[in-house]
Amino acid sequence: MKTIYYILPLLAFSGACAPIEDSDPYSLAMNRLDITIVYPEGFESLYRDGVAVRINDPDKGSSYTVYTDRTGHAEATLANGIYRISVSDRTEEFVFNGAADRINLVNTDRQVTVGLKKSVSSDIVFKEIYNGGCPAYPLEGNYQSDKYVILHNNTSEVQYLDGLCFGTADPYNSQGTNVWVKYDQITGEALYPDYVPIVQVIWQFPGEGTDFPLQPGEDAVVVCCGAIDHTVQYPLSVNLDKENYFVCYNNVYFPNTRYHPAPGPNISPDRYLEVVLKMGQANAFTFSVFSPAPVIFRAEGMTIREFLNSEGAVIQKPGSTVDRIACIPIDWIIDGVDVFYGGSSNNVKRLQTQIDAGYVTLSDNYLGHSLFRNTDEEASSALGFEVLMDTNNSSVDFHEREQQSLYE
Repeated sequence: MKTIYYILPLLAFSGACAPIEDSDPYSLAMNRLDITIVYPEGFESLYRDGVAVRINDPDKGSSYTVYTDRTGHAEATLANGIYRISVSDRTEEFVFNGAADRINLVNTDRQVTVGLKKSVSSDIVFKEIYNGGCPAYPLEGNYQSDKYVILHNNTSEVQYLDGLCFGTADPYNSQGTNVWVKYDQITGEALYPDYVPIVQVIWQFPGEGTDFPLQPGEDAVVVCCGAIDHTVQYPLSVNLDKENYFVCYNNVYFPNTRYHPAPGPNISPDRYLEVVLKMGQANAFTFSVFSPAPVIFRAEGMTIREFLNSEGAVIQKPGSTVDRIACIPIDWIIDGVDVFYGGSSNNVKRLQTQIDAGYVTLSDNYLGHSLFRNTDEEASSALGFEVLMDTNNSSVDFHEREQQSLYE
């Protein structure tokens, strides 16, 4: 499949080192950043001119793009700042992603090597994430009890939702304290554990294996809270009481009816997701209104319950006396999206590069906005159904919609 890059630069670069414009260039030092990308062993043939390297300044919200030469080298001249580098590339079979974070470029030049890690595109992907709420119009204030995600079959074969697990990575918010990530002070490489720390609860789709098929290009709506018609009282919200929708609902573990009212009459009880393990104390599913990191996954070689009962699968969160964490192996993750909050400059990535090499930013809360995956127009035309971008880099794959796709 042909790679398509969605670039949103303030200024793009190609060839030799070029300066990035700033509103007051005379007051800021300019620093040289030399970047070298490295493909995994056995993929040396992929080195070529024109591989896009994204450079982000999270504090300023700025994004730039430079391009490699045939040796994997790229250069830029940047104003003082703390930068993040991400690279995404792909072949028809594999996806390659790499990132370096917290590159301190203050009155100094830096040389950075970004190692690319191999992964594969997902069979089922997140198509939309609606978590930020909307205005409570015609009432005053805001509303956030209407969250949902949409999953999409991104293949030409039938996929089955039966047994698929759903959860969110710790911490709940991207700007929260992250005890799981450390940084190499020289290279800026983020060092993660070999698992994804799932917080509070693991949900699982019902079914015996083939009860809930998802056809090629088909979507599945998963209601995170409030499987009712929210538009009755809040017309800028959405109707989540629809036939064939799934819902995270269990009034024993999550009795808070503000977020988990009894599902509407159009929601079949056989589409209630099951609580596999509840680890937190909350009386409602804490799907962050600011910046969740949702993931879907399947256990391999055993059931998810067998895994969670094994030694070391569930641990105490470091620094906490009450919070427990489920340690889900990276290889089990089918898809995940790191959401950043646009109202904070303290965002920290939670998901490993193999899962999401970038992040997608929700500019603010209570706007009725959602985060939506881009369509791969070329692949969709060739295959005859909707194919979504999947580079395992949400900075490339997603954009912010100005209205929920389920809004009517």
